[in-house]
Amino acid sequence: MSKSPERTRGRRSGPSGGGPPPASTPASGVRLNKFLADMGVASRRKCDELIAAGKVSVDGLPVVELGTRVDPETQTVECDGVVFKPERATRRYYLLNKPRGVLCTNDVREARTRAIDLITDRKKGRIYTVGRLDEDSTGLILLTNDGDFAHRVAHPRHGVPKTYLVKVKGKVGPQALEKLRKGTWLSEGRTEGAHVRVRKRTSAFSVLSVTLREGKNREVRRIFAKVGHEVLTLRRTRIGDLSDPKLRFGEWRRLRAREVRELEALSEQAQAADFARGGAQGKGPGGRSRQGGPERGKTRSKAASRAASRPPSRRERGTRGQRGGR
Repeated sequence: MSKSPERTRGRRSGPSGGGPPPASTPASGVRLNKFLADMGVASRRKCDELIAAGKVSVDGLPVVELGTRVDPETQTVECDGVVFKPERATRRYYLLNKPRGVLCTNDVREARTRAIDLITDRKKGRIYTVGRLDEDSTGLILLTNDGDFAHRVAHPRHGVPKTYLVKVKGKVGPQALEKLRKGTWLSEGRTEGAHVRVRKRTSAFSVLSVTLREGKNREVRRIFAKVGHEVLTLRRTRIGDLSDPKLRFGEWRRLRAREVRELEALSEQAQAADFARGGAQGKGPGGRSRQGGPERGKTRSKAASRAASRPPSRRERGTRGQRGGR
């Protein structure tokens, strides 16, 4: 009797030395990369990289094959020394007004206060922040145990807007505002451009409302530094359409089902709009050219035009005559 493809793949999912895979790896269940993403390890793509690098084991045995499935209720998964024993818990979603000095990390070795420590719900289980706010920044941040939700809200590709109230040193002039709105160059490339509205402006400081759809590391502080203004305070006031001015620093509440659905719908709409923009311009999602680069086709056509317009050299004329060319 021939063995099913699922079982055949399962036998190859052991370590590279040919060892057997976990004996109880199920033919059904959940994909390992999705399970790790749900546990807050990283995005699915990054989890695939961790699996391929041999940093993930199931029931004590390494697994390096992508597409491996696990049973979260019966198997133990370990990633980079951290053991995950999932609970049969419902998905949980929290909104926290993060104070200054609180860290967005799940590192158990961290002695300072973490955002997850402020969620005092005894039933919270293992949760993590959706994106990050740096230690000196304050304001709204989501926490959840739903990896798919976290990825869709935090990932720049989905374009869920985040709004910040920013106080900077000095008076922000028209030229600086124009640069912020059109986009500035950072080490990762050009920013998409921010929606900026001046709330107050004096010779000593300026207060602005800034909305971004990207998620580059410390982007707000870096784009203002590019235009010559140091950020004094930064507070996130809105995530998509979600806001709660009554929530004090250090306080949290559960998200309503309607709010979760609205954030998910917003991420889907933003991704569809991004894909449509890319298609209209001959680009894929994120504005990348389908020819493999933003200007590759134009560069080649210009080079070809220059070559065609250049008169043939003496050697070329001689070669053409030998070959019978005109």
